[in-house]
Amino acid sequence: MRKKNRIAFVGFLAATALVLTGCSAGTATESPSSGAPSEAGGPVMGGDLVIARGPDALTMDSTSAQFENFSMSVFQQMGQSLFSPTPDGQELVPLLATGFTVSDDGLTYTIPLRDDVTFSDGQKMTSKDVKFSIDQDTATADTGWGFVNAAIDKVNIVDDYTIDVVLKYPWAPIIADLSMFSNAIVQDNYGGKTKEQYYEAPVMTGPFMWGEWKKGQYLKLVKNPTYWEAGKPYLDSVSWNVVPDANTRKLQLQGGQIDINDTPDWSSFASLKESPGVEVYAFPSTQIDYVSMNEDREPFADVHVRRAIAYAIDRDALVEAVLFGNGEPANSMLSPGTPFYDKDAQGPTYDVAKAKEELALSSKPNGFSTTLLIRSGNANQAATSQIIQDELKEIGITVEIVQLDPTANKKARQAMEYDMAFSAWTMDIPDPDQWTTFALDPKGGAHSAFTNYNNPEVIALNNQAQRESDLTKRADLYKQIQKLTGEDAFLAYLYYSPYAFASTDKVKGFEVTPLGNYHTENIYKTK
Repeated sequence: MRKKNRIAFVGFLAATALVLTGCSAGTATESPSSGAPSEAGGPVMGGDLVIARGPDALTMDSTSAQFENFSMSVFQQMGQSLFSPTPDGQELVPLLATGFTVSDDGLTYTIPLRDDVTFSDGQKMTSKDVKFSIDQDTATADTGWGFVNAAIDKVNIVDDYTIDVVLKYPWAPIIADLSMFSNAIVQDNYGGKTKEQYYEAPVMTGPFMWGEWKKGQYLKLVKNPTYWEAGKPYLDSVSWNVVPDANTRKLQLQGGQIDINDTPDWSSFASLKESPGVEVYAFPSTQIDYVSMNEDREPFADVHVRRAIAYAIDRDALVEAVLFGNGEPANSMLSPGTPFYDKDAQGPTYDVAKAKEELALSSKPNGFSTTLLIRSGNANQAATSQIIQDELKEIGITVEIVQLDPTANKKARQAMEYDMAFSAWTMDIPDPDQWTTFALDPKGGAHSAFTNYNNPEVIALNNQAQRESDLTKRADLYKQIQKLTGEDAFLAYLYYSPYAFASTDKVKGFEVTPLGNYHTENIYKTK
């Protein structure tokens, strides 16, 4: 027997339980993108939006793009999943699905689909497309995001607009996992193309469809005339221009050459606030910035070396000098906006004496020389690296700062061609499993966030948390994980910060969720 309208656990934020109600088949549910702000007379139709940012996208293949927010922010304007986070990033609602029901044993999720969705080429979306999409993501378990589907045994087609997702074992984050961009719905058999050919110009269900990509210059999407959500999108096109230098982006925004500046430097935030015709935003986030250490390279497999580095960093000074007060020191691998974050987690804090003690216990008691990889043109990383360079010098570690352009920097980190590197993580779903598995399990598709960190006790705790649906028990498991990873200093946590954006005052309806999503179908431009 199936339980209709059963409450499915998703997670909780700030110790408050969050739930997603499983709607019975056929129940209409409001889209998460609905409710765009409007002016008198309603939103303005038409116009072209130009967003400038440092890195280019690397791929439109959502199943394999890791540490690829700049790729996925484009993809998510085309690709849609069965479920989607709410604007506050705390819950999930149906998107291409209309709800779900769960069997008594918790192993079969029956998911009815919308029957009014077409791909941008006019073809109807059916269960065949959904099954193919989830199966293709699952197949990337060793190379991409497929690890989020680890509990899925099979996907069965019930009828043209209903599927069953059958699990191997109970799995707490299953609905959240189905909201992942990697589980976005593509055409069955890639529409007769190879996977590589398909992602060169994806055919999806979202508000915008493929335009053109001049790599290293810009990527443009155009309005999808067959989009299923009535009246949207408002814009004719959206382009993402590659502008590596932050000051150039600032000047282009002030000069009206672009509409949105993606991630302006905090050093220019105050001056942008005073610029006529410019709006600035510090959206609440789930972001953590950190220094990763490559344990494949000496001496970073040594926990005492990693602890020494973590203790040597003055996070309060970084928040003031780099973020200009727009953030807070990080104490855990989880951010305050992430379910099960432990505000009392005791990650390493600034303590020079302790840093020296740890280094003395290490394989490099007299210090060593190393490199720190940063993105060129990024004032935040440049300032942070100089501060950390001085702080590590004080304990005997000599750091050479290496700058690569944003695209080359990503490739180097993913290929693990670095000693230490700046990086950041933003949650994509309202459940910690995506990040903890990605960062802590060598089999999680990314060699533990490209560090090769491997602690069997931590992996075992994470596996337990994946299968535990009791809120209190799951919270305790993640508390233990945060404690052990802090002791291991597998990352040197830096700070939690909001998402910084700036736009002209002609841009309306622009919002970024704590999970880093934004819905371009809600954006319009006044004349």
